[in-house]
Amino acid sequence: MEIKPDEIASILKERIQGMEAGEADLSEVGTVLEIGDGIARIHGIDNCMALEMLELPHDVVGLALNLEQDNVGAVLFGDWEKISEGDTVKRTNRLLDIPVGEALLGRLVDPLGRPLDDKGEINTDETRPAEFKAPGIVHRQGVSEPLQTGLKAADSMIPIGRGQRELIIGDRQTGKTAIAIDTIINNKDSGVVSIYVAIGQRMSTVVQVKEILEEAGAMENTIIVAASADEAAPIKYMAPYAGCAMGEYFLYKGGHALCIYDDLSKHAAAYRQMSLLLRRPPGREAYPGDVFYLHSRLLERAVKLSDAQGAGSLTALPIIETQAGDIAAYIPTNVISITDGQIFLETDLFHSGVRPAINVGTSVSRVGGDAQTKAMKKVAGKLRLDLSQYRELEAFAQFGSELDPDTQKSLARGERMVEALNQNERSPLRMSQQVASIYSGTAGYLDRIKTERVSEFLLGLLERLAAEDSELMDRIEETGLLPDEDEQALGKAIGEYIDDFGADFDQDGDPIEEGESDRIMSEEERQAPARTEQAAEASA
Repeated sequence: MEIKPDEIASILKERIQGMEAGEADLSEVGTVLEIGDGIARIHGIDNCMALEMLELPHDVVGLALNLEQDNVGAVLFGDWEKISEGDTVKRTNRLLDIPVGEALLGRLVDPLGRPLDDKGEINTDETRPAEFKAPGIVHRQGVSEPLQTGLKAADSMIPIGRGQRELIIGDRQTGKTAIAIDTIINNKDSGVVSIYVAIGQRMSTVVQVKEILEEAGAMENTIIVAASADEAAPIKYMAPYAGCAMGEYFLYKGGHALCIYDDLSKHAAAYRQMSLLLRRPPGREAYPGDVFYLHSRLLERAVKLSDAQGAGSLTALPIIETQAGDIAAYIPTNVISITDGQIFLETDLFHSGVRPAINVGTSVSRVGGDAQTKAMKKVAGKLRLDLSQYRELEAFAQFGSELDPDTQKSLARGERMVEALNQNERSPLRMSQQVASIYSGTAGYLDRIKTERVSEFLLGLLERLAAEDSELMDRIEETGLLPDEDEQALGKAIGEYIDDFGADFDQDGDPIEEGESDRIMSEEERQAPARTEQAAEASA
């Protein structure tokens, strides 16, 4: 069929009129210029936004990071080895967002919200942007509500409040993750949702953490976001932002969330790898110039919102691994300057049997007593200063042979306080139990017990208080107060238990010789041998 030239115009006119408005698919499409190491250079998407999601073949997702004059540098998630030069890239016109919601509780997921456990798909339609502007000062309020870790040493001397950013820093194998896990376990029934973000760890270690939390009954209130060591750098880079977005879901609903980033040293290393592959100019230690902003924009999202905004809170516990205790290195000093304090764990203390191995002199909480109950503040007010002085005296005492009685007394009390603050992993204590343990040391009751028997004494004391003085302990727990009459009752209960336990020293600090102990046997103890003989006769 021949078409005459004068008919062409009328045919085009008919075709144009016949097209419906919704049929046209207008999308900006580009082409892969270069691909390698999980980084693609793309040409033709001139209007692309920073951090925009891009669609590539084989279900590979790109994230636009470098917006250059003639191309876009993007990091790729998924099976990027299948992508080749010349492949088509589509813009999605949406920034990176993360699935959030109640459905994620109790699950182990990757930073894109995909399940890594065997519990099936996660059914949630809600998402939040991975990058979100931190609330301004008008929308915030001061940190005043305690977030109890369950650790005597932390809650008494380096208190953490809801909405605070407290850094946990130390060499490898000093118990950094143990503090974070104990905090999650201690808050399982407090209404705080915990998000544990594992960056660059072995998957077996992450599964182990999950099993520990399941055994403690804390997993149902926790989300684990894992970017394991064998994942590509972009996944590790994304992980803390994804965890923060999941926490913000609860924060902006008026709830309370706790985000643990374990650890940001590996996060910075992953970002350095990505930046060098994107050919960004390297700075100190080959980190890019914006490595400070990388962590500050993440940690600034931790907040205690004002009452008008719902009074929700998001607490951040970032973890940093140091090399040979060097807290003056680049990444540690960066994160120290962003956070509201740090808990410094020392290798020498750890190996000498102090657990948790907290260095009191270097550790600090810039929120301080505002994040403590009045009862804890009353019994632990001078504890930090006393322990710092003890450490100095301990170093001094190594050189001196003759010490005056006051120095000897300070050293003796310091030894007992260090022992009293020791605590096993996964055995967090209630606030009232911590108050009783610390009060027995600061009020001088432990001076009558040998150092090696202190932990045994405290264990028995807490059992006795739970059995015979439960009303007193519940009152301290519920009110957070320790009025003078309760303090006297607590002191009386501790004194009675010392008599039953068997003191090693008298009130003046002099050793009690064998045979002249001031131990007072209870009626039950006096009858115990007779009952044992009766039981032996019955069994015979």
